[in-house]
Amino acid sequence: MAYIQCDFFSEVLKVSTQINVILPDDIEDFKDKNGKIPVIYLLHGLSDNHTGWQRYTSVERYVQKWGYALVMPDVQRSFYTDMKNGYNYWTYVSEELPKIAENYFPISDKKEDNYVAGLSMGGYGAVKLALRLPDKFAAAASLSGAVDLARRIMDFSDDEKRMAEFRRIFGVLEKLKGSSNDLLYLLSEVQDVEKLPRLYLCCGTEDFLYQDNLTFKKICEEKGVDLTFEEEKAGHEWEYWDKKIQDVFRWFYQFRSSSLSSSST
Repeated sequence: MAYIQCDFFSEVLKVSTQINVILPDDIEDFKDKNGKIPVIYLLHGLSDNHTGWQRYTSVERYVQKWGYALVMPDVQRSFYTDMKNGYNYWTYVSEELPKIAENYFPISDKKEDNYVAGLSMGGYGAVKLALRLPDKFAAAASLSGAVDLARRIMDFSDDEKRMAEFRRIFGVLEKLKGSSNDLLYLLSEVQDVEKLPRLYLCCGTEDFLYQDNLTFKKICEEKGVDLTFEEEKAGHEWEYWDKKIQDVFRWFYQFRSSSLSSSST
């Protein structure tokens, strides 16, 4: 595998930022007729950055046989949002980052070749990208994701420091529910579930976000959304994510392979 640390200036953020990129060794074997390969945007959690997945899991080793590029951006503690007082990380991740990655590396811009996954805050980001940009991604995966953020934030109502941070990100917190940053609202407003990317959610039953994931699952079932949901006894921990990201890569690959087979018949 090729491991690339890429520093560049973001016109959206108005600062220099970084992405870590992993490319397959036998890249020519995975290119399409246009010389492009599929990509997974792999998103970090609240307390990590673009190095987290490589520091705490073996994603470089796990992904090598599937032929994907991995792109791992840094969004600090932004919840992949255009912050009320801060940087426009939603615009960066949803618009600028794909263009930069596709310009620098042999990455396909086709929906069927674009996937996104993340853990915790990154799971929130992955699902938000899927729900708000259904024409961009074929599938999205959330590992222990913060998928009911409007409710979860209220758990910190007695922690003024954390509430102040949330206000810097989202503004008036009472307006978060029912907004474009509320995943349950976005999901409930979906009119054509057939146009949605395939969704994968997993969460440990001992995780503090487990009930939030069950709520998301229930809404998906009520609307007929194509969701794969997996649970097992685990907490909010890297040991679990190191295991489950392997399942995610396999799930992405199997889904892509079946989709390509269907389209060629």
